[in-house]
Amino acid sequence: MKSSFASSLFWIVVFTFSLQCVAQKPMEAYLFAYFEGSGADQEAIRFAVSDDAIHWKALNKNNPIIPSAAISNTGGVRDPHLLRGAEGDGFYMVATDMFTKKDGWDTNPGIVLMHSDDLINWQPTAINLEKSYPKFKNTKWVWAPQTFYDTKKKKYLVYFTVRSHDNLKLDFYAAYANKDFTDFEAEPKLLYSAKDGAIDGDIIYKDGTYHLFYKGNTKDAAGTEIQNGIKQATSKKLLGPYTESFEYIDFYADKKTTVEGSSVFKLNDKDEYLLMYDLYSSGRYEFQRSKDLYTFTKETESFTKDFHPRHGSVISITKEEAQRLDQKWDGVPVSLLTNAKGRYRFQSQGNPIIQHKYTADPAALVENDTLWLFTGHDYAGGQKGYKMKDWLVYSTTDLKNWTEHPIPLKIEDFTWATSGDAYAGHVAKRNGKYYWYISTNWNGIGVAVADKPEGPYKDALGKPLLTNEDCFASSHSWTCIDPAIFIDKDDQPWIFWGNGVCYYAKLKDNMIEIEGEIKTIDFEGLEFTEAPWVHERDGKYYLTYATGFPEKIAYAVADKVDGPYTYKGILNEIAGNSNTNHQSIVEFKNDWYFIYHNGGIQPDGSSYSRSVCIDPLHYNEDGSLERIQMTTEGVQAKN
Repeated sequence: MKSSFASSLFWIVVFTFSLQCVAQKPMEAYLFAYFEGSGADQEAIRFAVSDDAIHWKALNKNNPIIPSAAISNTGGVRDPHLLRGAEGDGFYMVATDMFTKKDGWDTNPGIVLMHSDDLINWQPTAINLEKSYPKFKNTKWVWAPQTFYDTKKKKYLVYFTVRSHDNLKLDFYAAYANKDFTDFEAEPKLLYSAKDGAIDGDIIYKDGTYHLFYKGNTKDAAGTEIQNGIKQATSKKLLGPYTESFEYIDFYADKKTTVEGSSVFKLNDKDEYLLMYDLYSSGRYEFQRSKDLYTFTKETESFTKDFHPRHGSVISITKEEAQRLDQKWDGVPVSLLTNAKGRYRFQSQGNPIIQHKYTADPAALVENDTLWLFTGHDYAGGQKGYKMKDWLVYSTTDLKNWTEHPIPLKIEDFTWATSGDAYAGHVAKRNGKYYWYISTNWNGIGVAVADKPEGPYKDALGKPLLTNEDCFASSHSWTCIDPAIFIDKDDQPWIFWGNGVCYYAKLKDNMIEIEGEIKTIDFEGLEFTEAPWVHERDGKYYLTYATGFPEKIAYAVADKVDGPYTYKGILNEIAGNSNTNHQSIVEFKNDWYFIYHNGGIQPDGSSYSRSVCIDPLHYNEDGSLERIQMTTEGVQAKN
């Protein structure tokens, strides 16, 4: 009996501890529910996620996360409001049941209630206020519902704006939802009536006070509106009475720009609130900050986003919840998808293979069953020039499933590289170490070393390995770039590099010193721009390189690594939307691959915002190379 009691007590403790662990998971992200004001599916719920509440990424390529026709009476929904359940009971979302694109603005029947356990699967109920409650038989509008948890009654209060056909006044009504969140317990009652009417209410509780933010207006004695904007009313009780403040909060209240759809949420990591609102006439969404919900910053700030939201709401979510959303709809910022070791796993969807960052100048290394991909990093989309401050590393065992590892190397790791430019590089393994040769624009070529391919790497020399002084046949400042390493069958390492002239030399066994004379490669037909790469197959040495500008990739063949080379022609045409090209050629699991970059991510890909791609490389019977076919589909997964 004692043993049974002790065992039961143990499992009760374990269960309670497990619940506490779930409840205590930190909020590290934000989820934005919104609709859009244009397009075929404009009146439908969409989601976006942010790691800082300022920079937002749309999920599901900004497509609706649930069809409006499946959840509403009208076929359209607007003004979605999200709420996390207060008792660990899932999530609640409400929205306006209205399809203005089809039915116009004359009237709408009610609202939609939805509940979800996981933010993915939603159970909807559409409530027609006019049909369900005689008091509302003459209702014109039922707008912008929201939900608030009453901690005393342990119920969810749903409140919304109502206007009737025979009364222009817009007032807030409220009712408690039933336990299933499928209906109201009773007929909605008046919650708050602003002096001149109000819409788009949002209640938030702080320090014993309920703050009701809304869009209000001011009318003159004749009933003509003379001003509108965001106002607030306060109360010590959820159901009121609320005291109206006649002071406008938003920055635009005394200007011609109009706003609505106010929503307030608290930041995860500080005692600060954002009041955001919809500048519906100009297609913008902005916010002001507050620490006490009474005083707000005087100037507005803008969100960074890849969508055009209308009235919506924001809740805090955990990293695990963000990852679950990404598994369903894709689009969550990478910072929220990394594991405890800073690794991010993703699947390529064809070319470009990496679409969450701009990558360039690929260099691949095959080790056992893993392909390691080292790239440059174009800082952002839509750049007007090269901005590259670090290098990136990825790995895969099948060319489909990839892992991005923590940033292994930055330009600031080379204290002598005053250019600040993290240009193309190449990684080679030797003597149990990994050596990353990098170019820095006009400061020369450096080398870093690590014990693992994913790094971290550190400067091996404290100075350049090669500089412009070593490039005796060149006069321009960016000639000493684009290093490529090749270790021949005699275990002799070589380094190739250059812009305008192709240089090469032997490396000493320690991989950080040049051995002997620096020479140049020249042959009939050579028009060398940059990006040399050497590989060997069946005793033949292939030198590929960028030629012309915009750049194509050409190739030549020799019987020895140092030549003489014979020109064979163009291997790859100009890569889409990019002036440059930079290739890596490797054999992986018995097939050969051509890895390169283009400017293929749209709308912001370009010559300065590039993306790495992979396509097959094929040999003809005589050893010549078939011209590369650049594809959107890319390569098949390898077992």
